[in-house]
Amino acid sequence: MLHENSTSELNTQEGSISHVEDQQDDHSQRSQPDEALLQARQRRKIAQLEEKLETLESGRAVKAKQRNYYVLQGRAIRCIVTLFDTIEDLIAKNDRRYKVEDDADSSIDEDRLQIGYATLMGTLSWLPAQARDMEYDDYTHMLKLLQQGADSARGDNTSKLKVLVTEWVNREFKPDPLIDADDKHSRGFTSDACGKLLCPAELDWSNPIVRAGIRDRSDGHIVTDLSFLTFLYDKYTTNLDDLEEGLFKSKMLLQAYNAVFTSPSSAKDTEGDGDGIDIIQNNRRATRSAFGGVKVKKHIAQIIQMKKVTPRSIAYIACQVRFALSSVTSWWPVDGDFDYEQFWRTIVDFFEKAPGRVARRRVNALLEWWTRKVFGRNNRDELTSTAKANMSINALARQRAQCDDASFDSS
Repeated sequence: MLHENSTSELNTQEGSISHVEDQQDDHSQRSQPDEALLQARQRRKIAQLEEKLETLESGRAVKAKQRNYYVLQGRAIRCIVTLFDTIEDLIAKNDRRYKVEDDADSSIDEDRLQIGYATLMGTLSWLPAQARDMEYDDYTHMLKLLQQGADSARGDNTSKLKVLVTEWVNREFKPDPLIDADDKHSRGFTSDACGKLLCPAELDWSNPIVRAGIRDRSDGHIVTDLSFLTFLYDKYTTNLDDLEEGLFKSKMLLQAYNAVFTSPSSAKDTEGDGDGIDIIQNNRRATRSAFGGVKVKKHIAQIIQMKKVTPRSIAYIACQVRFALSSVTSWWPVDGDFDYEQFWRTIVDFFEKAPGRVARRRVNALLEWWTRKVFGRNNRDELTSTAKANMSINALARQRAQCDDASFDSS
């Protein structure tokens, strides 16, 4: 009897367990579609979030690319447009000038600004059309990025030339002790080598009285922006009877120009004479490096497709070299009695405001010399129609046409 009761209870328990298991199986079967649906929804949400993230990242990438483009383009502004004026000032002054009906009495300063504005528009040829299609906030933001690029480039060039000019002075003049690239206080008129290069053209640095007078800033020896400095001249010597002879043809000025506008490596091979074959060879080496898989960083001349040396670019380099030779540690428009802004203007006006046809021819010849030295002999774009017509290919074409016409007429 006891055995039967136990058997009955066991059967009952097994039945209960079987019922529970059936319920669990049924619940499991019902929950599987729900879980699959939930997972599908989660996957869709994840895909949507990933798509939104990709869109945001794409937008940020476009903005970053655009920002980098403006900053990169702006790097040329200080070098070839204006060293001190802002982009907003150039545009605003140009707008005000066009509102004035009678512009016959414009000053030299206004003309210089007008040329600066034209140079800006020529350098950044895309700027006018871009500005017309922009909202005001986007436009002002673009100008700020261009200005940022301009100022950062000036700072980068100052740092670069601070070291390079030291190397050139030490190699050329071998001062004892050598000038320390990290110590600006050892330069300026305390250094005989730097002092010679910073000496006004009308004074003779080799004269002990002149050296002492410049260092003491005594009357008749004060160095201001009213003097062309010795480092601007070929072989660092001046002809007092012809102060234009050799002006802006110095080796150091040319080295600095190449270091900023092309590359520091091209400056190493620069010489003060010849027609620029050293630069051509350097460009060929750079081309071979590019084809050989070596990454070559674009320089300013490549970025803005610059093919000629301009007056304002020479003035910019002259100011940079003067600062590198000086003992001043930070860039400032005025260094004691020397005004960099006026110095820059004087050099710009020397080229842009040449008095008379003879002076203009000399200036043009000087700029052509600079272009040959920096960019090599490449005058294809300047060939006249007459010169092209007389070249053998075109001449042969005319001869063949004439022969054909003569043959036709005789038949």
